[in-house]
Amino acid sequence: MASKAQKSGGTPNQTLYISNLNEKIKKDDLRRQLYVLFSTYGPVLDIVALKTSKMRGQAHITFRDIQTAIQVLRQLDDFEFLGRPMRIQYAKGKSEFISKLDGTFKIPVMDTGKSVATEPVAGEKGTALQQSVFGGAPPAAASTGTKRARDEEEEADAPMEEEEEEEDEADMEMDESDDD
Repeated sequence: MASKAQKSGGTPNQTLYISNLNEKIKKDDLRRQLYVLFSTYGPVLDIVALKTSKMRGQAHITFRDIQTAIQVLRQLDDFEFLGRPMRIQYAKGKSEFISKLDGTFKIPVMDTGKSVATEPVAGEKGTALQQSVFGGAPPAAASTGTKRARDEEEEADAPMEEEEEEEDEADMEMDESDDD
C-alpha cells in the first residue's frame, strides 16, 4: 500500500497540481471556488485553471510556503469538491509565479522575437490573483477623465468657522467642570 507521500508525485513544492475537477464548471467559478477552499489553509498566491482540451479538469494552486502546501495535500487529497474527489499532487516544477518572485523567471520569447509582457500593472490594489478571481477595480491606466479645475481662492484663505465654534464649546465644558 502506497503512502500519501509516495503517491503525492515528487518532492514537496509550493505549487500543487489538482486533477479530477468538475469539467462543467465555468473557469471563473472554478477559480473562485478553489480560492475559497484553499485560502482557508493559508495564503494562495496563484491559481491556474485552464479550459483547454489538454488542461480541462485540472488546476495548479501556488501557496506562499511549502508547509501550507503539505498540509493541504494531506487534508484535501480525495476530498469531494463540486461533486468529484480531487486528486492532489505536488507540481513537477516551479510555478511561473514563484519564479517571478525569486528572480529566476525567464520571459518567454515568441517566434517573432517579441517578448510577452506578463507583469502586473502598477497601482492596482490587491494581488493579481485577487483581481482576477474577484473582479477588482480596473487598472489605473484604464480610467480616463479630466480633473476639476481648482478654485482661485486658496483653501487656507477660507474662513474656518466650524473649528472656532467647536473650540468655544470645549472651553464652555471645561469652565463648567471648574465650578465643582
